[in-house]
Amino acid sequence: MLLTGSEPARAQDSVDAPEDGTEIPFALPQAGPFTPAEISIDNNKAISDWFRSAHADAAAEAFRHWDEDEEIRPACATCHSGEGFRDFHGLDGTQAGMVDGPIEPGGVVDCGTCHHSGLAEIETVTFPSGLNHPVTGVEASCMTCHQGRTAGTDVMAAIADKPLDTTDPSLRFINPHYATAAATWLGGYGGAGYQYEGQDYSGRFFHARPVSTCNSCHEPHTLEVAFEPCLTCHQADSPEAIRIARQSYDGSGNTSVGIRSDIAANAARLMDLIEAYTAEVAGVPVVYDGGRYPYFFTDANGDGRADMTDGKPVAYDAWTPRSLRTAYNWKLVTADPGNFAHNPPYALELLYDSIEDLNTAMGGEALDILR
Repeated sequence: MLLTGSEPARAQDSVDAPEDGTEIPFALPQAGPFTPAEISIDNNKAISDWFRSAHADAAAEAFRHWDEDEEIRPACATCHSGEGFRDFHGLDGTQAGMVDGPIEPGGVVDCGTCHHSGLAEIETVTFPSGLNHPVTGVEASCMTCHQGRTAGTDVMAAIADKPLDTTDPSLRFINPHYATAAATWLGGYGGAGYQYEGQDYSGRFFHARPVSTCNSCHEPHTLEVAFEPCLTCHQADSPEAIRIARQSYDGSGNTSVGIRSDIAANAARLMDLIEAYTAEVAGVPVVYDGGRYPYFFTDANGDGRADMTDGKPVAYDAWTPRSLRTAYNWKLVTADPGNFAHNPPYALELLYDSIEDLNTAMGGEALDILR
């Protein structure tokens, strides 16, 4: 109790007033059934695990990118601050489906992002392709922020009715964004990739029943992958070493390595073809730099380095519809480091069709790798 004026402090229970009559601003029990150090916090480990995770890393670029602007624009705030997430889903009492205004930077994916009671009322999450996917509970958090920002339909709209191999200065690289695990997981059903007409694509990757949700594999607070359940069906020393098939999908014939190796080999092959196509067909070589947006830059002299103007790399502006759609698929697959677990068939299908697209455009034969 806060005491004011000259009123003497009143002793409560076992609290004795000072013998010298000195006034005290508040009274604390000198004895009781516990001390603060003995208080048990049931979720203390969960809080500690979360605090050390990427979701709580307040110094990370994912949360500090907007410091100079002093505000996170609404389009980004949904996934880059807990406050923005709650605003987007209407968990703060505002209209759902939009962030009402800029959000102050400095927030993280906090407890309320995944533990808000209102999550139980969210029944669907809309993906960039327009798909409304049903969700339950915390799935809403995972699916909202790991779906990417674009879909194959965005690429289709950008290149519609344009000659496939003619450069068009109006075309710009379409970025699927980062950590697109949910988009990969839903596969062709989610429509994240540029899906070629006439081809069939694997849908949602259904694993064994006990591992059918995000939290089945990822510890929700540390975000680490629980590998032990994998050993029930797979013989490997790490998730990356799991094979899932006895067929080689990269032309090497090596089935002693994980399926991740096949995906990586096809991704590397596709990037080689993108570089060759832009030089030979588009007439302007491209170079990729994953540390700078928009990632693809002009390399007019073919020295393997981005051309510079005023100290800045020159963004690539010689896209053709064919190179744009293949680069989009390459970026989508490689943006998900867990593609080998989330949906390896879909990742391979997108890579293979893009490889074949460029290979045949340059006079090569179709590659019999996957289909």
